[in-house]
Amino acid sequence: MPAAAGAKDSLAGAYPEAEFSLEELEAARVAFARPVSFLLGVASLDGLPDTTLPEVAFAGRSNVGKSSLINALTEQRQLARASTEPGRTREVNMFLLDGRLRLVDLPGYGFAKAPKSATRRFQDLGRAYLHGRPNLKRVYLLVDARHGVKKEDEAALSALDLAAVSYQVVLTKADKLKRAEQEAVVAATLKALSRRPAAFPRLCLTSSETGAGMAALRAEILRAGFA
Repeated sequence: MPAAAGAKDSLAGAYPEAEFSLEELEAARVAFARPVSFLLGVASLDGLPDTTLPEVAFAGRSNVGKSSLINALTEQRQLARASTEPGRTREVNMFLLDGRLRLVDLPGYGFAKAPKSATRRFQDLGRAYLHGRPNLKRVYLLVDARHGVKKEDEAALSALDLAAVSYQVVLTKADKLKRAEQEAVVAATLKALSRRPAAFPRLCLTSSETGAGMAALRAEILRAGFA
């Protein structure tokens, strides 16, 4: 996917491996190869664990590929339950990496086969989580690269800005696009983020199917989690 060395690469900012040393990339690979397990799922904030460990969270539209991304990062196919039915994540689900970093899967937004009252309840839970975790180091907002930033994503960006939570956009399913399409969605996404005060200034263009972008994303997470 990245251009050959020496070529002008309009996707370079979306594959930010160059931002990290080889030592950092290797440290991130080793860290995500360490034991990781499901910790708990909670339906209310009072069920959350204490704030002694750093946390990074994953948010996005239903069916954007959050579970698949977590599985690809950890190279464990069955760690997070991926479903063909959008909106199945209705709790805040936590995974513990190497006993020192929590990976948090937040309820999806934008679609769910559930009554509206229930949908509001589990999406409100995700918003409440963002305001109540002083140990939250960064939110990774997943956006389907095939569709770019949609209306529901704009609402999520505004909520993150309001919460003053550092967040970084991760474009998923990049393998479904041709290079010109990737360039277009990267440019459009960067433009959408340019006036967002809490947005991290780099994107990650990823594919859970091919593993593209995972090395850089692991390094981003490790740096954010232990900064």
